[in-house]
Amino acid sequence: MTTFSFHSIGIGIATRNGRDEIIEVFYPIVLRAPDAALAQALAGTVQYSGGNTHCVLGQTQLVQLLEQSIIAEDAQLHATLRQLDSSQHDIVVMLIAEDAAPASVPEVYLKLHLLSHRLCKPHSLNLNGAFGILHNLAWTSQGAIDLDDLPERQLQARLKGEVLEVMSVDKFPKMSNYVVPKGVRIAHTARVRLGAYIGEGTTIMHEGFVNFNAGTEGPAMIEGRISAGVMIGAGSDLGGGCSTMGTLSGGGTEIISLGKDCLIGANAGLGIPLGDRCIVEAGLYITAGTKVLLLDSDKQVVSTLKARELAGKSDLLFRRNSLTGAVECQANKTAVALNAELHTHN
Repeated sequence: MTTFSFHSIGIGIATRNGRDEIIEVFYPIVLRAPDAALAQALAGTVQYSGGNTHCVLGQTQLVQLLEQSIIAEDAQLHATLRQLDSSQHDIVVMLIAEDAAPASVPEVYLKLHLLSHRLCKPHSLNLNGAFGILHNLAWTSQGAIDLDDLPERQLQARLKGEVLEVMSVDKFPKMSNYVVPKGVRIAHTARVRLGAYIGEGTTIMHEGFVNFNAGTEGPAMIEGRISAGVMIGAGSDLGGGCSTMGTLSGGGTEIISLGKDCLIGANAGLGIPLGDRCIVEAGLYITAGTKVLLLDSDKQVVSTLKARELAGKSDLLFRRNSLTGAVECQANKTAVALNAELHTHN
């Protein structure tokens, strides 16, 4: 008997379009490095032969799974499978044997779930090509709808005296329709995409935004933009209107990150990675090519360099000289402290 092991497994409900293509998947069951016995039970039921693959479970296969002793011993898993068994939807099993570039919609959605469930951290999963695999969909009050199917669905709703509300047209849905991680506050849920990693204790204010494969270690205060690929360290604060340069637009392959206990001021921006206890003053955007005057403890200029030469360094304060307009950097002698009451979300 062949023994299989898996990087991750998802069991969920798939949505299809009018061309019978799977366009999105909601996974109520997401398992990272699943138990060997459970992996064998699933592999045997779906007649798995190798690789990263997904299949739609038939009624007979669902019954076989529910009869497996390893399933029966896990009360929560068994109860969820029973709910799926009673539904009229396509039940999809996604088996990821190795973390390769995704090849299907179910595979991309499982990886996005893994990130938002905090089972994997940003940059730990291969998401190469994921954007091209996903469908651009209408996210509506009736769920995901293919754009080609939308006019007919809108007409059907009107004929029933209803309005089909379209909240957005995008490749990524909002995270909270799939995953709500423990211990967070999100003031405007549409501004956090599925695939965001939101650390416990994080507060995302109304203007805060978090893209996929990005997020916070938590706790953190986010009133600015965390672009794709960017990770924010614990205890850091992104002020209102500030932004971080992501890997999808403008940042190339450079991974931007911010360490612990940092502050990016209102309407400021970050285009280089920084270490711990750094401050960028309000309104100042630091990019890799920004010319920076390095100051000593007496605030005297000791050298001139480009900001990329300070990438990853800790305890830095960036500011613009109000008289000359020059960007200056000196040692940061203060530390950012978040309000503990604001970041306890029990």
